[in-house]
Amino acid sequence: MGLNGCCSCVKYLMVLINLLFWIIGLTIVVTSVWMLTDPTFMLSMTQSYNHYHIALYVFLGIGILITLGAFFGCLGVCRESQCLLISFFSVILIVMVAQIAAGAWAFHNKDKLDDIVRAAVKYSVQEEYGQSSMSSRTVTFDTLQKNLKCCGADGPGDWATSRFNNVDRTNIVDIAISSMNVFYNIPESCCKENLKENDCELSRRLKYGGPLNTAIYQQGCVDKLIDIIYENWITIFAITVIIILLELISLTFALTLCCAVRHQHYKA
Repeated sequence: MGLNGCCSCVKYLMVLINLLFWIIGLTIVVTSVWMLTDPTFMLSMTQSYNHYHIALYVFLGIGILITLGAFFGCLGVCRESQCLLISFFSVILIVMVAQIAAGAWAFHNKDKLDDIVRAAVKYSVQEEYGQSSMSSRTVTFDTLQKNLKCCGADGPGDWATSRFNNVDRTNIVDIAISSMNVFYNIPESCCKENLKENDCELSRRLKYGGPLNTAIYQQGCVDKLIDIIYENWITIFAITVIIILLELISLTFALTLCCAVRHQHYKA
């Protein structure tokens, strides 16, 4: 015999919430896979290559858990199964704890965000760009420079001491001394839009310490990237809070239904 009265309303609400979880979970899974396979996501520049992929795999795992939890929840409600409802409760509780822990870490380290992003972008410019083993990083940085209309980490001068120019960075002092009177190249993505190919090619060759060509972007990418993160920070925080509230409500409903199912079995 099915549950009646208030419990019946709770069942329908649980189904609705789990459908939302299903959509959220699948969205996270699809987005994670997309970000893992598409090298043009600018978000990857906010941290080191390895840390970025670790974060994406964690993000993917959370999406899978939410989707799995939604399946347990819907099936548990339809079958009025205590086992499935407890499984749903356990999975969503794990996800919620992980979200709260991640949120607490992000809030605690928000003052260090500038340093983290700046270090990651500078490392990409100096060590990774143009290297055959980091081709995806090169594509990402080109996309970043074109979309944000910027060049280098703090400016075009960053490329003077980059491995992109075949600079041996084992001795920074030697780099500074030996590069004073030499030319260096910058990536094509530093050229401004609608610039002729020949003009871009000529503008890409700069003298160390010399004036910058007006045909290339003058501003570095770090500040622009940090501005984008801060602009979307409130939106990300609001979405996370809404999801956690939905999870709290669903956990309460799951416990309520478990108790109702148990009570009904005792009556039977």
